[in-house]
Amino acid sequence: MELGSSGPARPVGRGRKAQAAVRAATLAELLDRGYAELTVEGVAQRAGVHKTTVYRRWKDRASLVVDALAEHFATDIPTPDTGAVETDLRALARALAHSMTGPVGRAVQTAMYSDAGRLPEIAEARRRVFADRFRRAEPVITRAIERGELPAGTDPVELLKTLAAPIYFRLLVSADPIEEGTADQAVRITLAAARAGALTQDSAVAVKATEADAGQA
Repeated sequence: MELGSSGPARPVGRGRKAQAAVRAATLAELLDRGYAELTVEGVAQRAGVHKTTVYRRWKDRASLVVDALAEHFATDIPTPDTGAVETDLRALARALAHSMTGPVGRAVQTAMYSDAGRLPEIAEARRRVFADRFRRAEPVITRAIERGELPAGTDPVELLKTLAAPIYFRLLVSADPIEEGTADQAVRITLAAARAGALTQDSAVAVKATEADAGQA
């Protein structure tokens, strides 16, 4: 996705063209200013629309950022359908690694995992962006179960979390470089766990129950 320039754009009218301009301007503002200094007025000026055009579709800054990020990741990390779960997951993992190490991905990390990430609206934005990504990728797991490549009852969300975990660990914790092999290793780990039955819905429920018990101890 091409981001807007640093100055105000020409007027773009309404409809889909205006929505695309607003989303692009939101990402550009996020890159240039960070979430804390991002304003609806600044986005509108950059997109070449009146701020009422923005508020007509997005109720506040948080919903604007969530929508722009969800749309960006839907384009940047498309849902593959290669006919085999291993190549599907490899495509997903590689696209995630590529996206999160690009300019928008780095801006997302700054916005969602820095001090601003403690804001309730950012926590909600993070939850909604991840929920959208899981929803879009869920057919990959459903098709794999139908083909007999994964056990019946495999939990799509738990599998996708397992796939993303090694990549996010390097991004946010260890600061190790993200390479193509990082994504491929994530696929091998995820498939081994899934085929061993560790990522079924029953397993996910058991883990959550254990976590709840630990929290009460």
